[in-house]
Order: sequence, then C-alpha cells, then structure tokens
Amino acid sequence: MKKILSLALVAAMTVGCLAGCGKKSDSGSGSGSGSGSKSGSDGKVYFLNFKPEAEKAWQKLAKAYTKETGVDVKVETAASGTYEETLRAGMDKKDAPTLFQINGPVGLATWKDYCYNMADSDFYGELTSDDFALKGDNGEVLGIAYCVETYGIIYNKTILDTYFTKDYAACKSVEEINGFDMLKKVADSIQENKADLGVEGAFTSAGMDSSSDWRFKTHLANLPLYYEFQAEKYKGQPEKIKGSFIDNYKKIWDLYITDATVDSKLLSSKTGDEATSEFALGKAVFYQNGTWAWGDLSKAGMTGDQLGMLPIYIGADGEDKQGLCTGSENYMCVNANASEADIKATLDFMKWLVTSETGTTALAVDMGFVCPFKSAKQSDNPLIQIADKYIADGKTSVSWNFPAIPSEEWKDGVGAALTEYAQGTGEWDAVKKAFVDGWATEVEATKALQ
Repeated sequence: MKKILSLALVAAMTVGCLAGCGKKSDSGSGSGSGSGSKSGSDGKVYFLNFKPEAEKAWQKLAKAYTKETGVDVKVETAASGTYEETLRAGMDKKDAPTLFQINGPVGLATWKDYCYNMADSDFYGELTSDDFALKGDNGEVLGIAYCVETYGIIYNKTILDTYFTKDYAACKSVEEINGFDMLKKVADSIQENKADLGVEGAFTSAGMDSSSDWRFKTHLANLPLYYEFQAEKYKGQPEKIKGSFIDNYKKIWDLYITDATVDSKLLSSKTGDEATSEFALGKAVFYQNGTWAWGDLSKAGMTGDQLGMLPIYIGADGEDKQGLCTGSENYMCVNANASEADIKATLDFMKWLVTSETGTTALAVDMGFVCPFKSAKQSDNPLIQIADKYIADGKTSVSWNFPAIPSEEWKDGVGAALTEYAQGTGEWDAVKKAFVDGWATEVEATKALQ
C-alpha cells in the first residue's frame, strides 16, 4: 500500500507547489484535541464537498460527529462539474464554507489567500509523508491531500472469460490485452458478436451529461497530457501545449463511442448513473471509471471477483509497461477568513476524521479511499487491490497531470467539442483547437485573475 501512495505523488509533484499564505497565518491556535472533546463546540464546521458520489457518507459522518461532540457540521455537495462556481459563490457569503477543496497547485494559485496555514495542526501531523502537503513560498501548509485514487477501464471478468472461449475471440486471456491495438480488436469483436455474448455493447455509454462528462474531458484527457508532459519534460504548468498525442486521444474516444451500448448521437444526455447501471447489469464489458465506483457497483449487486481493471491504452509507445492512473486532486483547505472558533472546530473535525474509528472506517470502507494518514485503515475495495497488483508487477503508474489544467472552462470547451464530434455535428479539428488553443487562452485568462 505504501508503494501506491508513493507513486501517486507524481501527479502532485508534476505541477509543482505554488503560492503564498492565507490571511490568518497563526496556525497554532487550531490544532485541537480532535478526539471527541467539546473544545470546539463554540465553533461550527461547514464543508463544501467536491465528490457527489460520497455525499451520503459525508452526511452520515457529519451526524456522527455532531452526536459525539455537540459541534454542528454542515455538509454541502456541489453538483458534478460545478465545484469552482459553487465555491466562488459560497465564499462571497457571510456564512462561507470553513472547509473546502482545491485540485492541486493550480487551484492553490487561485485560492491561496483563503487558505489557512495548517503547519501546526494535528491534521497535518497525521500525514505519512510531507509530499501530500501543498505549501506556500515560506513553508506554509495550505492544502493537504486526503485520498489517493486510481482509475482505468473496469471490466466484467465473467463476460470477458466467456468471450475468451469463443472462436471469434481476438485473444484468449486478459494478459494479452496490453496495448490499444489488442484492446480495439477485442472491443470490435465483442461489438460484432454482442448478441451471442448477451451484451448491448463492448463499452458502456460515454455520457456527456454533467454527471459523466468529467470521465472524458478530464480523466481521459489526462492520457494525452501525461504522455506529452513526459515527452516534453514540463515542469509546473506549461503556458502552452502542443497536443502531440491528440490523435491518440481520438483513437480511444472513437473506440468508446463506436463499440458502445448506445448510438453516439445520444451521448449528450447520457448520465453517469446510466453507465453504471449498464455495466452492473451486464449490458457492457468495459467501463471507464475508478476505485470510487466500487460503492455503486457493490450496491448494484456486483462482487469483487466479477471485476478487473485495465489501463487506458491510447496507442502510445511503451504502453505495454503502463499501469493504471493513480493520484489525487482532492486537497483539504481551511478557510482563513473564518472565525477563530470555526477554524478550531474545523481542525478538530479534520483530526477526528483521520484518527477516530468512525472517521477512518468511513474513509476506507464507505468511500473506498486510500488515505495518506498514520491511522488510515486498509480499504477492502477490490479495485484498490487490483491497482496494488499492477504496482507489484512493476507497471508504471500514470500520474495525474490534469490538476495542471488551467480552468474548468478548458474542460468544458474540450467536452463540448467531444460531444459535437460524437454526434456528428462537429469535426475532430475542433477538439484539437479546444485542447491546444484553449489551454493557452485559459492559462493567460487565469493568470490575469490572480
């Protein structure tokens, strides 16, 4: 488990640590006991959550903490794809969030003036490695990663094993699927013989509704970014990108929208829940998603022995040695403009979260996270165990480079172009323009706001 944590650092380290300190810099006043005491009861906690899929677990935790300590904990969850605008609107209110999330150094550059210095906090002291902290120029601890996650192409082992017995199978074992060419051959033959296999498509619907489009305008976009960052040896956030692997992006996107459960013209309205349901019901063999999907899949009746996970192959050189995409874009920050009582109450809650039986169980079991804290529990999430095996087998994890993406507007531009292309109302050149030209435009626009 330590290995997966250490490899996950690549994503955060790729874009470097930026920025200055928050307006209240005396971090010593907020360390707190965090062990169920009522010392923070004169303050309150207001958490703006980034992850809709973890909403129920966070609400349950909030109630448990309030029952144990008497401290009021409010959890609000932003709708998928709207976190930045929700945070912006929330910070302008008198009753602003006391605890919020940023996606890494790029987010820190935007929100640094709102980030309280946690250097003396117990929450920071619980980290297993200092590399999980986002720091300011003078060593201020302004953000702390609280989970490490992994994504790839989840597959249904039962259906795929049946496929391998067929005369039309392109290969006879999952070990032979070690690059894009073989993945495409397998997906094509599944699509051609879907009636015989009892499925509706090789891949679940690549929905471009806001509940699903992040899988493709962000997570899938990470693959061409990763290979370009590697080739160009970018340090920090490049002001411009070349789009050197944009044709590879097209290859995998074409596969997703062609060998699928639905016609590509329908993708603009397809949701994340629909994709999950298609996969859980055995209507598709492949499903791009991450370790966080286990909760929904298990609730839908799937078991760990039904699941496997492949890397996302895009036809890049050396991808036979590629592992899964591992990293974090979830950094906790405390609002420096909150009252001292609220800051103290928030830091107490954060320590309880990563040290108490209730908190650590919720993070590992209910949310399925790998957490970089001393008291963290090992998750029983089977997808995490699969991710561990890739590392044990010597595969190179793909770092998360999308925290370097300059803005949500860049993602939306790429997503809109992908949708137009999929439904036949746009050309691939528009995707390339949004990807490359949009990057430079958004870097410049973002810097102008800082």
